[in-house]
Amino acid sequence: MEVALNWYLGLSAILFSIGTLGVLFKRNAIVLLMSVELMLNAVNLTLVALSQSMGDPDGQLLVFFTIAVAAAEAAVGLAIVIAIFRRKLTVDITEINLFKF
Repeated sequence: MEVALNWYLGLSAILFSIGTLGVLFKRNAIVLLMSVELMLNAVNLTLVALSQSMGDPDGQLLVFFTIAVAAAEAAVGLAIVIAIFRRKLTVDITEINLFKF
């Protein structure tokens, strides 16, 4: 049983939309990071699906590099959030003013 390309693209669009809504409407820094990761994974799913349908493995190789960069981005982002939480005792981005003395 083979799943059609449209199903992968539809799932990717849904995941990207959920991530976009999370970035736009949530104020928690950790939820923002998770939403960005969800959007990156939606794009990765699209790349893998299109690569598979075209029979070209270059898209799948690009996804491996993207996953590595996303893992590094998540690690740095979480480290920044932890550092901010230790200083401000909150992860709400409306209460964080790093440029204010």
